[in-house]
Amino acid sequence: MDEKLFKQFMIGAVGILIILLVGSYGYQSTHFNRQTTINNIPVGGLTVKQAYQKVKQTPRQLKVSINHHVVYTGQVTKSGFTATDQAKFKTALKQQFSFFPSQQRYNIVVEPTKLAKPELAAAVQATQHQLQTMNANRKAPQDAYAKYQNGKIKIIPAVNGSQYTLDHLSITLKQQYANGRINLTPRLKRPLAANSRQVNQQKQKLAQLTDQQVTYQVQNRRYQFKANDILTMATYQNGHYQFDTSRINKKIARINHQQATLGKSFKFKTHDGKTITTTNQGTYGWKIDPNKAGQSLAQALAEHKTHLNAKNDLSGSGFNQHGTGYQTTANHGIGDTYAEVSIAKQHAWFYRNGKCILSTDIVSGSTHDNNATPKGVFYIMYQHTPSILRGKK
Repeated sequence: MDEKLFKQFMIGAVGILIILLVGSYGYQSTHFNRQTTINNIPVGGLTVKQAYQKVKQTPRQLKVSINHHVVYTGQVTKSGFTATDQAKFKTALKQQFSFFPSQQRYNIVVEPTKLAKPELAAAVQATQHQLQTMNANRKAPQDAYAKYQNGKIKIIPAVNGSQYTLDHLSITLKQQYANGRINLTPRLKRPLAANSRQVNQQKQKLAQLTDQQVTYQVQNRRYQFKANDILTMATYQNGHYQFDTSRINKKIARINHQQATLGKSFKFKTHDGKTITTTNQGTYGWKIDPNKAGQSLAQALAEHKTHLNAKNDLSGSGFNQHGTGYQTTANHGIGDTYAEVSIAKQHAWFYRNGKCILSTDIVSGSTHDNNATPKGVFYIMYQHTPSILRGKK
């Protein structure tokens, strides 16, 4: 082939190629690709107008599936498309456009102007119920978290699980509601990672406890406690501390042994100068509740308080569970205002500010086991006046 003939051949080939490209572009820019669907309705090979008419005239029925298992089926309704929606089909055409014909499957969601959504809530509820059922026998993941223990902070790593997450479920259904047929592929729940912002915040919050110390005042004595004296274990999650304070129990027991008055016997000087030993029975007195004290001290660490009084951590016996006589230190916690009762003599002596202001006969219970007046130190639970005692002859 001579040079002139070759040039003519190439010019002709290029011309044919240009015509084919122009033709392809013209067709592709006005017709949907063969595997394209709109709201799961096939529109391949159709123009914008043809696709609009087909989708508009196709009745709509919502079906929601999880892993291709149908969990919700709605009522058959009209499509809800109006003439103003044709512009959306033009946009859809541009979304799937390719210069050359494509066999790629492409579903485009186009929402009708008059799409009613009465079934959305029911579909969300049905989907959530199905996922909860699927999760029933699956293992929940465990978040990583920071923990203070034995004076040190360590990170407990996350543990993956097999449960599915419900997050973004309603958002996905809202986004694809116009689709008619929706298949959801659930995702596994992801536990909180050890390097996450939340776990780092937990670590910082726990670190703030380690250098704290609290002066614990019990009546006229003070005790110095550091974080490691108080905390067995601590965590910080969801904006709140959780404390295990069993470490402080032995120290509180020693304080109770030294200072508490509830359940203890002691020497008492009677009206006639004799010294007796009271029983360890009775309701009068107080002691520190170790659980209350531990939580109060731990909370003081969290709030950066340096001083705490034990008065809110007391326990007692009988009607007053908060203890009695905490503010009194003299005379073994009784003070100088009290009543002395002699069951044997059926007599009572009443003292105010250390002076006897009344000496009077009284009537107490019998000596029968079921009706005997108990012995010990008691507080007055209530007073009633006037009151008349009546007996039988």
